[in-house]
Amino acid sequence: MNHKRACIYPKDIQRITGRSERYGRKLLNDIKEYLDKKPHQFITINEFSEYSGIEIDIINLYIN
Repeated sequence: MNHKRACIYPKDIQRITGRSERYGRKLLNDIKEYLDKKPHQFITINEFSEYSGIEIDIINLYIN
């Protein structure tokens, strides 16, 4: 059975956008604030896709 990750990390954002890992951390914090999440909660791939406008299929290419 092939399991895929449900959440996204700063390193993933770095690979997708070509920006720094620090930018990825800031973007995740911005998304958490936008979605009214607590600091310990994760951001899912779907939430990142919706916020960034990047299709889930493209994101999955970089995560897998």
